[in-house]
Amino acid sequence: MTDRSGIFITFEGGEGVGKSTQIRRLADRLRRAGHDVLVTREPGGSPGAEAVRHVLLSGAAETFGVRMEAILFAAARNDHVEEVIRPALETGAVVLCDRFVDSSRVYQGVTGNLEPGFIEALQRIATDGVMPDLTFILDLPAEAGLARARRRGGSDAPDRFEKEEVDTHEKRRQAYLDIAAAEPRRCRVINAGRPEDEIAEEIFTLVETATEASVAAEQVS
Repeated sequence: MTDRSGIFITFEGGEGVGKSTQIRRLADRLRRAGHDVLVTREPGGSPGAEAVRHVLLSGAAETFGVRMEAILFAAARNDHVEEVIRPALETGAVVLCDRFVDSSRVYQGVTGNLEPGFIEALQRIATDGVMPDLTFILDLPAEAGLARARRRGGSDAPDRFEKEEVDTHEKRRQAYLDIAAAEPRRCRVINAGRPEDEIAEEIFTLVETATEASVAAEQVS
């Protein structure tokens, strides 16, 4: 694996927690501070992965079962990592990604009832060593997040995941919190029920600390 000098930051959470808004705000602020920033998303982010995204979110793969969905997510992730994320990190960019491996652990693993070992094996193959340096888990009660998502979608039909029951979404929320508790060095839980500006300021402060630490490590090495 090639050495990298960039910083990889992922945003996770349930439907309607405000990931896209906070990614946009963080990207704008980092660019103003002089950083090279790449914003991307999953499923998607590369031409091949975007094609798979359409299949997954439309529900076209649902009839083949959650195991096949997990394999498709992993295939899309591998293309995304190799074509977009890894090259950007090698140039020293800050990569901001809307969802990554934790979404697979939660959506296909916990609420899809797939074995943790199967999910982790897929992730090892898909990422080939590329893991986030910092993950923000935006936390909001499921009912509030779904209400936000429906308002955002307007008259559009809910996607494959938005249409599921509130109890399923709440189970995912708890799964994200469990991941954060298990990996406190990487994960930061952000209360997403607060004003946008307050959330953005907290995220920027945490990222600023992480980027300073990365620069110091580079200088030492």
